Amino acid sequence: MIKQTYLILIIILTFAVFLPIAYWHFASTGTTETGLFFGVSFCGKTAQEAELLIDKVKGYTNFLLVDSWDLVANETALTEVCDYAAEANLDFVVFISWVSDVAYPWHLTWLEMAQTRWNDNFLGVYLFDEPGGGQIDTGGENEAIKATFENASDYSDAAEIFVNNISSINSTIELKERNIPIFTSDYALYWFDYLSGYDTVFVELAWNNSRPQEIGLCRGAANVQGKEWGAIITWTYDNPPYLVNGHEMLADMTAAYEAGARYVVIFNYPVYPEGNSFGVLSEEHFTAMQQFWAQIHRHPENYGKMRGQVAFVLPKDYGWGMRRPDDSIWGLWPADNLSSVIYDKLNVLIQSYGLKLDVVYDDPRFSLDGYSKIYHWAS
Repeated sequence: MIKQTYLILIIILTFAVFLPIAYWHFASTGTTETGLFFGVSFCGKTAQEAELLIDKVKGYTNFLLVDSWDLVANETALTEVCDYAAEANLDFVVFISWVSDVAYPWHLTWLEMAQTRWNDNFLGVYLFDEPGGGQIDTGGENEAIKATFENASDYSDAAEIFVNNISSINSTIELKERNIPIFTSDYALYWFDYLSGYDTVFVELAWNNSRPQEIGLCRGAANVQGKEWGAIITWTYDNPPYLVNGHEMLADMTAAYEAGARYVVIFNYPVYPEGNSFGVLSEEHFTAMQQFWAQIHRHPENYGKMRGQVAFVLPKDYGWGMRRPDDSIWGLWPADNLSSVIYDKLNVLIQSYGLKLDVVYDDPRFSLDGYSKIYHWAS
């Protein structure tokens, strides 16, 4: 009995010593066994606010999305924040909407500098925001969009115009010429985002949308087109507390991890409640992030265990919002006679396969050979 007691004490002491060392190792190197990038966005105004957030999360994240208009307009502040992030072993993506904007002529030279100054810590540029969702929700109301699509006589015309609009702008061309990866977040038309030139799209996990459906749409597009995808947890409410609670946030992060996301990001839009210096994030959110960080190091085998194995194929160029049966198509046309049929079929498949379902498009340029089962919208 005495020997057993000593053995138990030795085991406890070993774990007491080892676990802090292991945690320090992961925090100090910023590595994850699976190659996952996990972190938050900074959407505030000053370098000081950004550095305060970095200090808060650097022990249990390895990624920062610099998503701030104010920093992008201030070369000195932007460089300071990126230096600070790199010193904290965080990789980062920088939001720059108009790479060749005459208002900020330093953007191009700054990007070229970034590739050599921060090497692998600089992952790319976040270009625009929600291009697909914006098309669906404002295509019929925004006069500029309506004018651009005035010659679209059918869904394929709309798809071609959408893709060409993004792929042919100077910002996209400048980034592609410099081999700088391009990121965005979205909640619709992921397939066409990737066709437009995006290398990584973050699916937005928010509101009451179906997590398996949105993940399946974004991941399916990435898988088939050979791109990367991630998940960003955004606002569920338009009023405080804005984000879901810590328990729900942990569930969303875990779902994205098990579905094989390369990036898991928390959207921290700068609402600063009294007494909170970190934006919209509260202590329960930081606690959930710490739990997730510990969880992914404890169970790396869970990464991607719910990868897409089954595909549901949509009609070619069918740019339907898919959030409800009457959602618009390309933001230009109302739902048609296929919409409710596809909606019902998709929900049946989600019930059967959950996060193992990918949603893709009928497109002869891409192969679906990697799926064990394929369901077609017309069958």
